[in-house]
Amino acid sequence: MLRLLSIEFHKLKHNRASKALSIIYFALLTSIALIAAIKFDIGPIKFHLADQGIFNFPYIWHFSTYMAAIFKFFLLLVIVSMMANEYSYKTLKQNLIDGLSKKEFILSKFYTVVAFAFFSTIFVFFVSLILGSIYSDFNELSIIFSDLGYLFAFFIKLVGFFSFGLFLGILIKRSAFAVAAMIVWLIVESIFKGYLYWTFKNIKTSTDEAVNSIMQFFPLESMANLIKEPFTRLGAVKSVASQIGENFTKDYSVGFLNIIIVLVWTFIFIYASYFLLKKRDL
Repeated sequence: MLRLLSIEFHKLKHNRASKALSIIYFALLTSIALIAAIKFDIGPIKFHLADQGIFNFPYIWHFSTYMAAIFKFFLLLVIVSMMANEYSYKTLKQNLIDGLSKKEFILSKFYTVVAFAFFSTIFVFFVSLILGSIYSDFNELSIIFSDLGYLFAFFIKLVGFFSFGLFLGILIKRSAFAVAAMIVWLIVESIFKGYLYWTFKNIKTSTDEAVNSIMQFFPLESMANLIKEPFTRLGAVKSVASQIGENFTKDYSVGFLNIIIVLVWTFIFIYASYFLLKKRDL
């Protein structure tokens, strides 16, 4: 595994675009800390976002992983360009000539995907830990290290998402078109979800439950379901909602079924990548 990883990181080290995108990505992850600086001071109205509890343990694990996942498209560009460069610079053929099997080649890409996801998770962990240590009202160890399941969900989400990008990179061979294909797939899922809402609008049971029971098996939707939006979980938001007669009953926990679905899709993407490479004449 280390040999295959060293090959991939050697390639990335000499790719300026990949290095730039990786630096931008991790810089954006750090920018979560800038949220603490958001303040409004207009006459008697004083608002400091950090005082609203977003950096409280254990809520911060939910909030930071949800926000960090938004930036995953920057690393997606690294993944798809990494694959596109193999075809453009003929390094794929050269690796195979040098003795690397097609299975090892796919594994080297998958290990790189896992490494990116792992380093991202560790980075978010330390950023969140530092912010929580500064701003959280709760500093008991039992509270600090509860809800760490969101970090695991974040890791699984990135692995699944980057595996999808790797598959598209091998399928299409061009980074720009691979990213466009990902966006098109997202649009297709959104249109189909809208169609399901229109179809089930008159059923007696909950329309949301009916639609989600189907959409949870789609790749991007299943990844989105791993970490649900955290904003309606805030006490301030719940307080405002209760004053206007609204109550949030959403389940914010990381679902075991959602993890299994994403892992299955990850396996499908990696196996499909290997199948394409095995059948394709290079």
